[in-house]
Amino acid sequence: MLDQQITNDKNYGSSTAPVSTPVPTLFSNPTFSQFSEEASDFNLKSLFGLLQRRAIIIIGVASVAMGGVIYTTFKQVPIYESGFQILVEPVNSDSELGKIDVGLANVLKPAGLDYESQIQVLQSPELLRDFIKEIQRSYPDINYYTLLQGLTIRRLGQSKIIQVSYKSDNNRKTKLILDPLADYYLKYSLNKRQTKLRQGVQFVEAKLPEIRTRLGELQKEMQVFRQRYNFIDPENQSEVISAQIQSLAQQRLTINQQLTAARANYDRLQRREEQLAILNTAPLYQTLIGQQRQLDTQLSGELTRFQPDNPVIRTLQEKRANLLPIIEAEAARTINIRISEATDVIKKIEVDNQYIAQVERQVQLKLDQLPVLSRQYTEILRNLQIANESLNRFLAAREQLQIEIAQTELPWELIQAAFQPQYPISPDITRNLTLGFVASSLLGIGAAFLREQTDNTYHGVENVQDKIGLPLLGSLPFNKNLVWNPSLNLTNIGKDQEPEVVVDPLIAGDEISNTSARRRSRSSYYYGQGSFWESLQVLYSNIQLLNSDRPIKSLVVSSAVPGDGKSTVGFSLAKTAAIMGKKVLLVDCDLRKSKVHKLTQLNNIWGISSLISSDIDVNQVIQEMPGLNDLSVITAGPTPPDPARLLSSDKMGQMMDYFSENFDLVIYDSPPLSGLVDARLVAVHTDGVMLVVRIDKTDKSALKQLIDTLKASPINLLGVVVNGEKFRRFGYNYNYRYSSYYYTKSKR
Repeated sequence: MLDQQITNDKNYGSSTAPVSTPVPTLFSNPTFSQFSEEASDFNLKSLFGLLQRRAIIIIGVASVAMGGVIYTTFKQVPIYESGFQILVEPVNSDSELGKIDVGLANVLKPAGLDYESQIQVLQSPELLRDFIKEIQRSYPDINYYTLLQGLTIRRLGQSKIIQVSYKSDNNRKTKLILDPLADYYLKYSLNKRQTKLRQGVQFVEAKLPEIRTRLGELQKEMQVFRQRYNFIDPENQSEVISAQIQSLAQQRLTINQQLTAARANYDRLQRREEQLAILNTAPLYQTLIGQQRQLDTQLSGELTRFQPDNPVIRTLQEKRANLLPIIEAEAARTINIRISEATDVIKKIEVDNQYIAQVERQVQLKLDQLPVLSRQYTEILRNLQIANESLNRFLAAREQLQIEIAQTELPWELIQAAFQPQYPISPDITRNLTLGFVASSLLGIGAAFLREQTDNTYHGVENVQDKIGLPLLGSLPFNKNLVWNPSLNLTNIGKDQEPEVVVDPLIAGDEISNTSARRRSRSSYYYGQGSFWESLQVLYSNIQLLNSDRPIKSLVVSSAVPGDGKSTVGFSLAKTAAIMGKKVLLVDCDLRKSKVHKLTQLNNIWGISSLISSDIDVNQVIQEMPGLNDLSVITAGPTPPDPARLLSSDKMGQMMDYFSENFDLVIYDSPPLSGLVDARLVAVHTDGVMLVVRIDKTDKSALKQLIDTLKASPINLLGVVVNGEKFRRFGYNYNYRYSSYYYTKSKR
């Protein structure tokens, strides 16, 4: 009949490719980036859950640790302690010597006492050797190591006080050791002081010749420097050179002005007008000009009387002719004298200018050398001053040290003497027990945390929600004592009727209990079975509410790894939907390790593998659940050699479409998704996959890896169901009649 329906369906007319029903968008599916594991937030809720889960470990470890603390406390020998305090830096001690010379600080007195080093010295074997010999007269059993075990030396805060304490099992012995030890330390301080002062004197005496030699060398170096460069102070020399430079600059300006004027005068003498002006002021030249004019006047007068060839005229003309060369020579001589004078002036000024330039170069050279000379002078002077100051300080230090050596005052002062203790300091029973309780509790909690870190499973619904990030469809309580009774007919239950046996093995995993069903009282509803039924109702309702426009018609129930109870959850969900009036088909697609036929106690002769691999009629494969007519089951059938090939066949897709058309809800029980492709092959033809996560069973790493591999897959993840919730804070007490479908298995 199925073959005929498939053949006549126009949607399956082509056999070249598998046909699948489109997967509807059931809800706003979050992106896979939102499915990645988030960082774990440690809060009080998770802490309480951890303490509850690991209570046995915590109590066991804490009990053992506390027992050890109690035993150790009451077995301890009483210990007594006493001590004394010493002021190690009095006002008039070596600290005053630090004011003498900072340069002697490393030898005479540091800036402050090195308390750590001083304490190490006080408890060193070399220092305590004589004291131990003295104390062994009274206590022969004491040596350096036994003394050091009870001896404690420390500085009181930031004060100048050192406290010395000693612990012993004998209170009298404590005081008898501390009293001589205090005197021993005081004598040590005096010897240390005097030794230190003598070392200071020796140091000063050794340094004085060296300082005096150095001082003489520096004084000689200063003398040679001043003689070579002919100045005393670089600052005064700088002022002198600056004044010389200014004076030379002024002289150069004056000479330049004079040179300019002389050259201008020389240029004027070359002009005709200036030469005529000079000749007009020349006496001899003017006398000769006067004689020429007189001859010209006389010649003019004689020409009026005589002919030009008259001897008188000729005589006058000869005189005039003889006078003209003399006039010209006198004019040239006068002009040349003035030009020569101007030239001499220019040469003199130029010589002066060259001299000033030479002097300026010499002064500038001194000015350029002045910084270097000033630095050398300053360095010599500074070294000389340092040498003088060092000599004065060392002389003063030697005198002061000699005075200090003569003093016999103890540098250290005993400000608190030792006393004989009356009460032991150990053991402190109250303190030990309190700290032991706290420490043992913390140790137990630490062991619980360590065990928790090695546990890679989920421990609660909140833990699953925080870690996975997928929608939570529901959670099922843990009760392994519930069994399915196939002999019960639930279809005939009336409103006033109450069934007497249970219908579910609950979520004990994939293992099935073969114990027969027993009756239970109505009161057992309040002890887990009613909450399981309510949880299944909530799960079914949440699945149907994922998309109000198109209800879920088919889904795959799977898990990350085997043993998470997926088959039991799928079977329970199928029964719940059938009880609520839906026509449900449960298909066992786990062809490798089928479970549905064991859960339903139906035969597995024919199943889904037979339907795919042969022409058997579908009605021969579908089996109805006894007592629940709305629930049909197709078991896995014989195990095929290649389950993946059957599940990926075209006929499998056609049958799944047929199931969706003829049933209100089809639930496919598939193998785990990790490592197998079977569930993916089935899921692509359904409305989505519901993952089962079992408390204290599902491996976190496997589940995370599974979610990561599904990122590139077209499979629609509907959400997760938490299986095996052990602790429920509250439940709901309604629909009481359905509580009678469950009962608690108990011993008869």
